Amino acid sequence: MAASDTGGAVRRFDDLYEHGFARVAVCLPRVEIGDPAANLERTLALARHADELDAVAAVFPELNLSGYSLDDLFHQSAVLDGSKAALLELAEASRDFRTALIVGLPLLVDGAVFNVAAVVCTGRIAGIVPKIYLPNYREYYEKRYFAAAESRRSEVVSLGGEDVPFGEDLLFDVGPVPGFRFHVEICEDLWSPLPPSTHGALAGASVLFNLSASNVTIGKADYRRLLCASQSGRSVAAYVYAGAGAGESTTDLAWDSHGLIYENGERLAESERFSQEAQILTADLDLERLAQERLRMSTFRDAARRESAAGRFRRVGVAVKRPAAAVALEREIPRFPYVPADSDERDERCAEAFDIQVAGLVQRLRATGIEKVVIGVSGGLDSSHALIVCVRAVDSLGLPRANILAYTLPGFGTSSRTYENAKRLMAALGVTASEIDIRPASERMLESIDHPYSRGERGALVYDATFENVQAGERTSHLFRLANLNRGLVIGTGDLSELALGWCTYGVGDQMAHYSVNSSVPKTLIQHLIRWEVERAEFGAEASETLQSIVDTEISPELVPAAEGPEADNGEPAQSTEAVIGPFELQDFHLYYLSRYGYRPSRVAFLAHHAWGDRNRGAWLDTMPGSDRREYTLAEIKHWLEVFLVRFFGTSQFKRSALPNGPKVGSGGSLSPRGDWRAPSDGGPAVWVEELRRNLP
Repeated sequence: MAASDTGGAVRRFDDLYEHGFARVAVCLPRVEIGDPAANLERTLALARHADELDAVAAVFPELNLSGYSLDDLFHQSAVLDGSKAALLELAEASRDFRTALIVGLPLLVDGAVFNVAAVVCTGRIAGIVPKIYLPNYREYYEKRYFAAAESRRSEVVSLGGEDVPFGEDLLFDVGPVPGFRFHVEICEDLWSPLPPSTHGALAGASVLFNLSASNVTIGKADYRRLLCASQSGRSVAAYVYAGAGAGESTTDLAWDSHGLIYENGERLAESERFSQEAQILTADLDLERLAQERLRMSTFRDAARRESAAGRFRRVGVAVKRPAAAVALEREIPRFPYVPADSDERDERCAEAFDIQVAGLVQRLRATGIEKVVIGVSGGLDSSHALIVCVRAVDSLGLPRANILAYTLPGFGTSSRTYENAKRLMAALGVTASEIDIRPASERMLESIDHPYSRGERGALVYDATFENVQAGERTSHLFRLANLNRGLVIGTGDLSELALGWCTYGVGDQMAHYSVNSSVPKTLIQHLIRWEVERAEFGAEASETLQSIVDTEISPELVPAAEGPEADNGEPAQSTEAVIGPFELQDFHLYYLSRYGYRPSRVAFLAHHAWGDRNRGAWLDTMPGSDRREYTLAEIKHWLEVFLVRFFGTSQFKRSALPNGPKVGSGGSLSPRGDWRAPSDGGPAVWVEELRRNLP
């Protein structure tokens, strides 16, 4: 179902299986107690549905072929024989399915009844897994009916004239789906102090299935969610849980048809509880993401080595059939991976981001014994956010805001809009505000190096990188000397996105400082942090109004004038950063998946196209404030991704290798050479660009 993970050419760009995803299903039938024939019919109906939905594997509840709440009827030969016959008939019927089925039944083996899960695929029974932990407390009496897995004597069981692997030590490799190895456990196994699936994950299983008949009591659903989330997170795996429900006997208990799918601690799907009808839920698992997480997580590898988990298991192959047509990804891919779409979660994250930045700066000030900070305020996003961090830090330390020495440093390209916003924000925040016009100093520098501008020449060729960097350098020189004069700490304002794209001048304020509070905060998050401040109105109406104007202003370096003469200035920045290096909303998306997970560029493009290519892909696109719902064609995504690859891997690392200190804010990572990102300064982008061009149509 997927292209080779060894770098072979992608056959179908729009197929989820080509990009390391796999669809799984949870099937929740209505059961008939002690009627295997009826349960087989209902199992087949859901199996057909799972197959139509292009699921690789589908899991059913514990003992779904017989029903769970049979009590002593599990020792009735008619029930055992009927359940076995239903399994054999299911195996024969599965020849018509592409989906592997994981079903539950009681099975007589070695003179004892075992509570088992059977893996069935393409006409054969691939393996039988017995339950390990049998609950025998409170309402449970499973040891009365079943033998535990440890009591088995055989490693195979004869079913339909074939020897089938039997044991709790089975792992199933699904081919041809790279990375899809699964483990099966049954209900109480998950509730045990050391779930068997932990060993399965350490032995390489990326997907963990649980067939359950957990009865419902008040609050138990939350505990199930906690268990599944925790097990998937600790195991760096997907956890797929199918719980029994409608039709089970309510003599003393009740059931709620609870189905759950988690991936690395994140819930992907959940059933409707207490439904009286059959249900099926699906989710597209990101197997490559799980593999990348395990690749980076040294403690996972250490645990696998210490446990010698791989040697405990037998491997069983499960061959599934490839769908005839491309399977479209149905998973929600957030447009803004650094910013939660849920408003409550977003507010919580914004508050925490501020707290981390403020805590870092507070500690640096305490450690150095310095009580003043020096910051350049341009009227743009980054410096405005950094200024608010400084205000919160001095407030936390009980220092006067006058200790924040804020400077607006207008140059040749400063627009009236950003200039006025800088002055208004400094006044609203009550900091010590000053202005230094850097144009005279810049002109002297340009004259001393015999730049064409100093000879009166004008035009695009004159407004070159040197012209721009002279201004950036003069600003930084002033700030550092002002810090010397006032015994202050220069606060850097450059953000993660600009560092990734190399959109910063080496040795100046967006790359160099005494302490850089924004260095691990991407541009999209800074935008939302400022919007969050606007909503809270923490610093009053004037500050909020100014911040709103700042977030609505074109992102620009403001180093080149619009034209000669004041009449040409319309008040807006003359340059557009995004016109040169790409839309930050799209480049932040690329940054997240390339730096956080190390995905192939073609896979990043696939994800970006799914998230940004079609406005009808999901209602979640409407939940992000400030988004103008732009869309990008695949050609646009390819273009800007290639720009990103060249700048990120080819021309910018030497700037990141010399970054000042700054706190890591998000789990998306930072580019600090002492933290998340270590890379050679002399590398090149060829392998990434070539992969993108080769695999993108």
